Amino acid sequence: MFLSQMQMPYPYPYDRYPTRPGVDPQMMKETTLRTVEPFVKYGLEEAKKTSYEHAMREIAAMSFLVGRGYDPQNAYRTVESWEVEEGRFY
Repeated sequence: MFLSQMQMPYPYPYDRYPTRPGVDPQMMKETTLRTVEPFVKYGLEEAKKTSYEHAMREIAAMSFLVGRGYDPQNAYRTVESWEVEEGRFY
C-alpha cells in the first residue's frame, strides 16, 4: 500500500500539531530517534540475511511494542520469538 493510499489520522506535517501538555517536541523527537536507532541498525543487518520486507516487518513490530510500553530489549525478544522458521515472520 502506498502512503497516498493510507488513511492518516492527521494531515501532514505532523510537527504542526501540539504534543501532550508538558512534552517538549524537540525532546520527544530526540528520545524517539534515540530509541529506534538500535532497531534500525539491527534491521539493516537482518535484511542482509533475510529480506528488507522481513526486516522492516520486525522493526515495525518492535517499535510498535515499545510504543505500547515494552522496554526495547523485551520488544526485541518478543518479536524474535515470533519467527516460525528462518526467514518467515508470520
